[in-house]
Amino acid sequence: MTSQELTEFVNRLSLTYFERPFLHTARWNSRLRTTGGRFFPKDKHLDFNPKMAGDALAFKKIVLHELCHYHLYLQHKGYQHKDADFKQLLEKVGGSRFAPQIAPRKINHLYGCKTCGQTYPRTRRINTRVMRCGKCHGKLVEIQSTD
Repeated sequence: MTSQELTEFVNRLSLTYFERPFLHTARWNSRLRTTGGRFFPKDKHLDFNPKMAGDALAFKKIVLHELCHYHLYLQHKGYQHKDADFKQLLEKVGGSRFAPQIAPRKINHLYGCKTCGQTYPRTRRINTRVMRCGKCHGKLVEIQSTD
């Protein structure tokens, strides 16, 4: 989907759910990592994460979420996540409150506390001479490694 097709898709959703046109541009932004999209109040464009576009239903909810920010900002109402106007409109249109997780994190190392048994799954290796258990401050040992 090109940026032009994305803008048309966003405009169709805007007319269907908000009964207002989307008059600005929507773009793909591959630099977004954990968020589904962003609204820019300065020039009123929307950025979307192309990795989130695989699941059609989830992506539609992300677009609705960003359109809530967009339309509330243009109406001079509370458009931030903390505002009641935003929460009510998001509930009304059925947008998602949070972005879905793209892929589960790969666990390469598993550490455990000698004292209390608390486990810590990690992607990267940690220095067990420096790091301590967050629960009891006991010594950590590496239980499992996939390297």
